[in-house]
Amino acid sequence: MYRKTYMEVDCRRLENNLKNICEVYNGYKYYFAVVKGNAYGHGVEIIDYLIKGGINYLAVSSLEEALEIRSLNKKIPVLVMEPIMFDGVKDAALNDITITIDDVSYFNKLLEENIAIKFHLKIDSGMNRFGVKSRDDAKYIYEHSNEKLFMEGLFTHLSSGAGEVYNKQISTFKKITEDIDLNKIPIVHLDRSLTLESHEKIEFANGVRLGIVMYGFNKKEYVPSKKRQIINFLTGRKSNFVPSKLSLSMSAKLYTNVIEVKKVNKGEVVGYAGMSDDTEEKYIAILPIGFADFSYLKPGLSVCIGEKFYKIAVVNMDVCMAIVDNSVKYSDRVEFLGDNISIRDVAEKCGVNAYKILLSITDRVPRVYKCEEEQSEIKYRRVGK
Repeated sequence: MYRKTYMEVDCRRLENNLKNICEVYNGYKYYFAVVKGNAYGHGVEIIDYLIKGGINYLAVSSLEEALEIRSLNKKIPVLVMEPIMFDGVKDAALNDITITIDDVSYFNKLLEENIAIKFHLKIDSGMNRFGVKSRDDAKYIYEHSNEKLFMEGLFTHLSSGAGEVYNKQISTFKKITEDIDLNKIPIVHLDRSLTLESHEKIEFANGVRLGIVMYGFNKKEYVPSKKRQIINFLTGRKSNFVPSKLSLSMSAKLYTNVIEVKKVNKGEVVGYAGMSDDTEEKYIAILPIGFADFSYLKPGLSVCIGEKFYKIAVVNMDVCMAIVDNSVKYSDRVEFLGDNISIRDVAEKCGVNAYKILLSITDRVPRVYKCEEEQSEIKYRRVGK
């Protein structure tokens, strides 16, 4: 690594997070790790550590992502959660990749082509994204699946983990699957990371999909609004929102180092067209990271250098400048995200969620996997392609 800008992934934290999740929520047979989006920016090379933590199934968004997983691990089951184009089904079958079906005509075409593949039937319980909405369609696919076109699983996507929306989605799921014997379906999975923590286990579900929670993000404490508290009191309604039982640590950190420190005299400007113009003398640290590396990097965010916090003043494509003091020196390590600067805090300051912060760290930034004292570097992903 020549430019000391990198994302550090603490693999031991990842493994321990999963062990904690599997211990607290121990009623499931199948624990899916959702590793779409390059494992939420962590890099799909972490899958061995996820498996050590208790994962026994992987889930991705596209066939391209599934094939990348297969290049790293030939054995673990992989589910593509979105329907794929028909011309990709044979490649999925050849690589033992499980697909999602949510359309009768698509299903019938697979029957006609006599393709052997495992699939999960997706139910649209209210998201209006993917999934069958008809009880008749769900029944047809269930009854016409066979040992070759094998219905291994059944799932939905819950938009909420508590309240009226949650209750309605569960009710819709039950109505659409009323003609399906759920006990005969090998895998039934409804919950995802942040709905898992919000209610008691769904009795008929034996699988759960773990996404951002694996990386150290359990749900925030829920405090009902005063209006909701009054309504609940007057109606006698009790919230089905369950406090988090998890103890997790964020596994991703973003670092660089100082490549230059400059003294800026009173009245001088910094950056293109005077992006920063102060009326007093100051020091700036030039840092080799810009919006081409971290697209949500912007003036006003903080960095931590030697346990002190400083503000970023200017952001360019490849570098940024922070206003510092004369204690900052060349090669000092700079934390953008980590134990001192929470990803959630940065997300709130940027007006986005933690998902977007993690996925905004581009593949120009190497991922360094840290497992206790050992480290391995996943280099700039375009090199050699």
